[in-house]
Amino acid sequence: MITTLEQNLAWARRHMRVTHALLAATPALEGVRLACSIHLTYHSLVALEGLAAKGAKLFVTTCNPATVDDECVRRLAEAGAATHAWLNMTAGDMAEGVVLALAWQPTHLFEMGADLSAAAAAQRGPAGTGGIRAGLEVTGSGISRLQQLAAAGKPVPFPVYNCDDVPIKEGLHNRFLVGLMTWHTFTARTRLSLHGRRVLVVGYGLVGEGVATAARAWGGVVTVAERDPGRALQARFAGFETGTLEALLPVADVVVTATGVARVLHREHFPLLKAGSFLLNVGHTSDEIEVEALGRRRAVLPFVEETEVAGRTVYLFAGGSMANLTAGQGDSLNSFDITLGTMVAGLRYIFWPVAAQAAPGIHPLPKEAWESVAELAFSSP
Repeated sequence: MITTLEQNLAWARRHMRVTHALLAATPALEGVRLACSIHLTYHSLVALEGLAAKGAKLFVTTCNPATVDDECVRRLAEAGAATHAWLNMTAGDMAEGVVLALAWQPTHLFEMGADLSAAAAAQRGPAGTGGIRAGLEVTGSGISRLQQLAAAGKPVPFPVYNCDDVPIKEGLHNRFLVGLMTWHTFTARTRLSLHGRRVLVVGYGLVGEGVATAARAWGGVVTVAERDPGRALQARFAGFETGTLEALLPVADVVVTATGVARVLHREHFPLLKAGSFLLNVGHTSDEIEVEALGRRRAVLPFVEETEVAGRTVYLFAGGSMANLTAGQGDSLNSFDITLGTMVAGLRYIFWPVAAQAAPGIHPLPKEAWESVAELAFSSP
C-alpha cells in the first residue's frame, strides 16, 4: 500500500499532539514574513501549515536537496507560500534559493544549516536584508557555521536563537532518535542486520554517541574514531574501542559519519576500505563523505549504490546524504512531536518583540520559551 500525502498528514496530526497544542495557542501572526530553509517533509508541513493558518507569510526553500517531498512543496505553493525547492536540486538551484529568500524581505528566519543567515552575515544577499528581526537555527552545524563567520569578522547582523542546544532537543533527538532511526532505516533498506558487523562511528558528539549506542543494541561490534581527546575518553568509558580513521577503516564493515565536518571521509581514505563495506552519513550536510571521489556508482537497491575502490566493491547508502531522513522517515512521529514542538516554541519566541531587541549574534533559546513543550509532552498520552 502506498500512502498519500493526506494519509501521512492525518496520521502525523493524530500523533503530534504537542505541536498541535502549541500551534493552537499561537496568537495571530499577521505581519510575520518567515523564510524557511529546512527539510521539507510531511512532518515539517504540520508546523508550516499551522503557522500559515495563523496568518504568517512563508517563503520555503530547503537545506538539503535529498530531503524534499515535492508534494509537500506543491501543497504549500497552492496555499500561497512562495517556494523554491524540489527533490535533487543542484548546488546552483540551492544558491538561487538563498538569494530569492533574502530578496523576499523576510522578517524572520527558520533554518537548519544557516544558509540564509550566513548569506546575510557575509553580505552576499541583496539590499533589504536589514528587515530581518530574528532567526531560529535548529542544527549544531548551523550554529558552528555562524560562530566561524563571526570569528572571521562577519557576524550575523541580527539575533539568532540556538534551538539545537535546548536540552529536550539535543538530549532527546540528537542523543537517542537519530541513531535509533538510522539503523532502523539501514536494516530495512539493505535487508541486512548489524549482527557481527564491525561498525565504525566517526565522531562522538551527541549524535555519534547515540548512533554508536544504538548500533551496539542492534548487534554491531562498534568502534569510534574521534579526534577530540575528551570525547574519545567518553567513548572509551562507554565501552567502545577507539582509534584513528586510518587504523579502523580497514576492518570496518559499516562506516558512519556523524561530525558536521565536510569531507571528514575523503579520497585518501577510500583505498583503506574493506571489500563489501558500507558508507553512510547521519550529519546534517551531505558533504561529510567526499562522494564525488568514489567515481561511477551503480544502483543495486533503492538508496544503495555500489562502486569500485582500489579493486574492491564498496556500497554508498542514501547517496551520502542524511541516512535516516533521505532513505527513511526520520524520527518516529511521537518523538519528533517533541522536537517539532520545540521548534514551534522557538519560532513563537522569535516572533515576540523582545527577541528582536537582543543584540546581533547567537543567543541561547531561553527556558521560558520551550519549557511548556516538556510539560505538554508529559501530559500527552
